[in-house]
Amino acid sequence: MNSYILRRLLLIIPTLLGIMTINFFIVQIAPGGPVEQAIAQYQGIGDGNSSRMAAGSNGDIQNSSGGSKYRGAQGLDPEYIATLEKLYGFDKPILERYLSMLWRYAKFDFGDSFYRNEKVTDLILEKMPVSISLGLWTTLLAYLISIPLGIKKATAHGSRFDIWSSTIVTVAYAIPAFILAIILIVLFAGGSYYDLFPLRGLVSDNFEQLSLWGQVKDYFWHLALPISASVLASFATLTMLTKNSFLDEIHKQYVITARAKGCSQNRILYGHIFRNAMLLVLAGLPAALIGIFFTGSMLIEVIFSLDGLGLLSFESVINRDYPVIFASLYIFTLVGLVLKLISDITYTLIDPRITFEGR
Repeated sequence: MNSYILRRLLLIIPTLLGIMTINFFIVQIAPGGPVEQAIAQYQGIGDGNSSRMAAGSNGDIQNSSGGSKYRGAQGLDPEYIATLEKLYGFDKPILERYLSMLWRYAKFDFGDSFYRNEKVTDLILEKMPVSISLGLWTTLLAYLISIPLGIKKATAHGSRFDIWSSTIVTVAYAIPAFILAIILIVLFAGGSYYDLFPLRGLVSDNFEQLSLWGQVKDYFWHLALPISASVLASFATLTMLTKNSFLDEIHKQYVITARAKGCSQNRILYGHIFRNAMLLVLAGLPAALIGIFFTGSMLIEVIFSLDGLGLLSFESVINRDYPVIFASLYIFTLVGLVLKLISDITYTLIDPRITFEGR
């Protein structure tokens, strides 16, 4: 097993390199980069900080009739364009920028954001508590609900409970998380009905003045609606996967043998079937964690005004904030690859018959 883990760790390097390489060159050659964004903002389409920084460093901007490789730059002073290129690092060849990025990222040096005047590492660490809070509690509650519900549905397959619970699960799966979030706001956050929960933020303004128990209550009070929306939208697939996994195992020969020996139902379910049935559920855990932690919470963060990694990534793509985009991609990919390795190791802990040594 140790040799397999070592090989997988070494495989992370070319995989991460390939993903970063493909995305770097696609993003770099795509139109609408930070230089074009700054040009558009300077010409009156927006009023971003980047154009003011560039204009301020270049003094008065004089018009010129010279051409430019950037869309919308005709008529601007070439010195202004050169200033923008130097500001965003585009004064260097693309290969040099690529190699410089790889060298810095190997040392976990992600540089500074183009638009926020902060280090990318500080930005990610600042936003991470929100995404971790949403992802951790959503994943925990989804598994605590889905696994027992899926087992109950498998043991009561075809019953009235199975039918009406499947209806609820299907409806919950069909409604997007952001629609559920809006419904919860209307019902319970000062919309048209009740005003029971706060509408924005992770904690109250007076959080630091509260006692420890008060801080815990305030924290979960703010998370109640966002987590409810996320859980209702995410537990459906896991519930049906658990049910189908148990149904596949219930009719196998070793289960029939255990029943013939007089084993109790709980002993059969949790002593024999559980290990085998949970393999498929565990296989989806890394993808679920990445989706809930980093991407799936973006709309929830917007609706509930939670400033987390999902919202940061979305705004960075819109603003062409390349340092944040590539740093987020690098970190998310690295975490995903490590979680996948942990998932494979968990297979061997649950079912000793599984081994990866020969692969």
